[in-house]
Amino acid sequence: MEATGGYEIDVAVALHEAGLPIVIANPRHVRDFARSRDVKQSVQAIIDVIEKQLHAVEEKISQAMQTCSTYHDKIRILQSIPGIGPVVSQTLLIDIPELGMLNRREVASLVGVAPINRDSGQFRGKRTIWGGRSRVRSALYMAALVAARHNPTIKTFYQRLLNAGKPTKVAQTACMRKLLTILNTMIANETPWRELAV
Repeated sequence: MEATGGYEIDVAVALHEAGLPIVIANPRHVRDFARSRDVKQSVQAIIDVIEKQLHAVEEKISQAMQTCSTYHDKIRILQSIPGIGPVVSQTLLIDIPELGMLNRREVASLVGVAPINRDSGQFRGKRTIWGGRSRVRSALYMAALVAARHNPTIKTFYQRLLNAGKPTKVAQTACMRKLLTILNTMIANETPWRELAV
């Protein structure tokens, strides 16, 4: 119950003596709590609306890409390889329109999966990846994880790197680069996936 300047005490004592749980709450705290719940519900309602709008936009993009013959053919080619689904194929086509027009080094550098040296004078540092198109890199990372389990070529390549003592992160990045190279070649040659030793 709310504290009401002492009027609540007799009721609180009676309830306590009857063995009932009782809490005397500061009315301001109760009001603030109610307001915070209203704000949370309002924010959640806004998030729900935004998520619905995003879903609708994604559906429209997907439909547009399916009806456009250029995109439709490229999506079919990309999704023929194990590990590439609708989200990854659309991300690749939207965020790397250059796919299929670059050589393997250029496309790896564009996405940010090419190893960059950090050498200076006598110092020889580890090769790292950075820069590039982060959205593509994120999508490619997930695709490479799936491919390392379900794509025979990428799976064999990944295991070979691990068996050679490469750290997991290095092996995963190498798989991302290899997968990107394969996808780039497939689009360039307009050829769906085949289990080749690429």
